Amino acid sequence: MNMHKNLLALATSLALVATGGVALAGPTAKLPSQLPPLAADKALPVPQIAQKTLANGLEVWVVPRKGLPRVDYVLAVRNAGFAADATDASGFASLYAQLLTQGTPKRDAKAIAEAAQGYGGTLAANALNDGVILSGYALPTQSEAMLRLLAEVAQQANFPDAEVKLAQANALQELKVSQAQPGFKATRALLAATYGDHPYGHTQPTEAAINAVSADKVRAEHARRFRPERALLIVTGRISAEEGFKYAEAAFGGWKGSGEPIADTAPARREAKPQRLFVQRDGSVQSAVRLGRPAIAATDADYIPAQLAGIVLGGGFSSRLMQNLREDKGYTYGARGGLNALRAGGIVQASADVRNEVTGAAIGEFIYEFGKLNDYPVPAQELEDTKRYVAGGYLIGNQMQASVAASLASNWLYGLPPQFLGEYVPKVRAVSADQVQAAAKKYYATKDQSIIVVGDYKAVQSQLKEYGEFKLEK
Repeated sequence: MNMHKNLLALATSLALVATGGVALAGPTAKLPSQLPPLAADKALPVPQIAQKTLANGLEVWVVPRKGLPRVDYVLAVRNAGFAADATDASGFASLYAQLLTQGTPKRDAKAIAEAAQGYGGTLAANALNDGVILSGYALPTQSEAMLRLLAEVAQQANFPDAEVKLAQANALQELKVSQAQPGFKATRALLAATYGDHPYGHTQPTEAAINAVSADKVRAEHARRFRPERALLIVTGRISAEEGFKYAEAAFGGWKGSGEPIADTAPARREAKPQRLFVQRDGSVQSAVRLGRPAIAATDADYIPAQLAGIVLGGGFSSRLMQNLREDKGYTYGARGGLNALRAGGIVQASADVRNEVTGAAIGEFIYEFGKLNDYPVPAQELEDTKRYVAGGYLIGNQMQASVAASLASNWLYGLPPQFLGEYVPKVRAVSADQVQAAAKKYYATKDQSIIVVGDYKAVQSQLKEYGEFKLEK
């Protein structure tokens, strides 16, 4: 998904808060013997969240915090992201989010950027599967003005024709670059195999979809997608609850939705017949290998055990996949895997780009590691190390007020309550090896994984026979 580079930074930070970050410890990690013992985990101080719902349905959460002299805002709008895109308009949400800050009746793109800078901050928008995030920050003395600017963009974005055409041209160029990368093709094939016709299965752009974009279409979609009753405004920083609510009412109290709202995303399937698919890439000297299957939503009771299973498998440099395929075998620069849980479903996936001559062997090692996770409990020390690094990464990632706002917004988009922010680490600590293995049996069984390979079929064909019959696609 090279097309979504500007989204991945935010998506990664949001995933960090919802998934606890990346575990860096694994079965072969060794520490010097002279190190002092680790201290006990510290609880994440759960902030006091003042909550109010405006008459138009907009939820407002204010989180006063001392620290940096600034105020952060996050406006999260549900059903506005990639899952809202029509089947023949996949990836539309990326263009749409980029264009949100490019003009209103009062200001053009330059004036919006200059106003935000004048307030001591920035304004930006990003699309995710389950929604769109519009965020900004400012000095405390300019916090009211910044919220008015954010509200102006949210309610009055007018998507100038020239900006739409420029974004369209840039998107076509980015798509050409992406399509030359085997990982882009592998992701497209894996999403289709996992989700089928569900909206989560077509988040990548196509040339036809980009060419079909027009300013009128973007304006119409904005009216459908940005609605107060589907939105949450988070205000955090050097501001009182009373001030936050006052500013929010003044800036957003008159906001009204128009037309029929977009329906909630239907649940994604939790099972799919595993596929064997080979996507031809002439002359390729590497194979992009992907394994995956449908999984669960972030609100599922198995979420945290299944997530820990995925982190043990492929969540960091010292994970089993990385230690096996990179450190031991030398097949790849990096091998990763784990669970990505969203609001309406999720995916278990694993990936590596390997040399042609070890393509079959690499698939065999993936299968071995999936099977090991299923068949044997995670050793006590490995599980303890994983939990500590997950908890530590989560606590570090939620020190800054902008991170707290992003955490609360992403959790809300996924359907998780505000208190999940403080509940996550205790829930991680409470997971047993038996629970991890039970989740692995449900969601990481080898027999349920589709296998996707992108590369030169003639160069690797003989290595694939033992893994089933692969359907060849150009």
